[in-house]
Amino acid sequence: MEDLQPKKVIALMSGTSCDSIDAGLCEVMPDLSCRLISGINYKYPDHIRAKIFQLFSADASIKDICQMNFAIGKCFAEACKVLISEFGKPDFIASHGQTVYHYPFDEKLDNISLKSTLQIGESSVIAYETGCPVISNFREADIAAGGQGAPLVCFADDKWFKGKNAAVQNIGGIGNVTVVSNDTFGFDTGPGNVIIDYCMNKFFGKPFDKNGEVANSGKICDSWLECLLQDEYYFKNPPKTTGREYFSSAYIENALKFAPDAPADIIATVTALTAKTIARAYENFVYPVTDIDEVIVGGGGAYNPAIMKFLRVFLPKHIKLKTHEDYGISNNFKEVMAFALLGYCRYYNIPSNLPSCTGASKRVVLGKLAN
Repeated sequence: MEDLQPKKVIALMSGTSCDSIDAGLCEVMPDLSCRLISGINYKYPDHIRAKIFQLFSADASIKDICQMNFAIGKCFAEACKVLISEFGKPDFIASHGQTVYHYPFDEKLDNISLKSTLQIGESSVIAYETGCPVISNFREADIAAGGQGAPLVCFADDKWFKGKNAAVQNIGGIGNVTVVSNDTFGFDTGPGNVIIDYCMNKFFGKPFDKNGEVANSGKICDSWLECLLQDEYYFKNPPKTTGREYFSSAYIENALKFAPDAPADIIATVTALTAKTIARAYENFVYPVTDIDEVIVGGGGAYNPAIMKFLRVFLPKHIKLKTHEDYGISNNFKEVMAFALLGYCRYYNIPSNLPSCTGASKRVVLGKLAN
């Protein structure tokens, strides 16, 4: 392997919430540490964002997916140009893309595996528009090796938090945890903000519960919460991963048939669900394996005081509750930094999946290059 050099990387991420394109200019060092130089949240044009949500439903055609692959690539390129205009061109761009479908199950057709994933945001468009090499499609190689293609951020957590005896919990649209120990492992805990955001839009016409104000104004409906907690996903053994395909609009609408009448109580309960599923995941799959001293929260959920309050209630008292900011890592741009690291590893052909997190049969190099 050639000698590693520091690299400037613009990394791009659009999560299950689709609230914006997170774009960050990062510097990745040969020791695999990463520094965020500048980060922006680039808003999708309204009609493009609406079309993305259409892709999540059964209404989307192949034509829609084809067109949006290129349209989202153009939006990603525009986000890059904002940073390039201020800081100049990076060495390369690392783009996670926009997940439109993730199918991590071992279903077979004619004895051929149908396990698959699809992220769109055409990397050739980003490369052409910016004049920079683009590394993208990070999940496929792990799935080819028998993994679930997620969670991938575990690799960064293992590098950045090693020796902490911690559960590093991301709360984006979906929640995922990396348990940093002698044998690091991780999995998706369940819904993060996806159900909260859906219900906020449905009942309050807002994209999310700012500062957890609505959740804090309502009361938890214990009987409905207990009903929601019986979903089979929460009882599956890791490695496991999930997404909007499972916790879909239809799933949420079905759950709402049994909801309390007051919208604020609905928000309080689904917010408690996010925290409770995290706490129960630790009880079932973490504490029996290893002791942890702290939970380090990142992602949008770290900015929701109601989620953090419920986590403090549901977690054992001896476990410290912190956020990524306590360790100098942006809550908002942590996943962007992680994909900058994964891009760096692809640039130097360093394997960057963790089979203990994804279930892959071996370590593989993740990502494809477009010039």
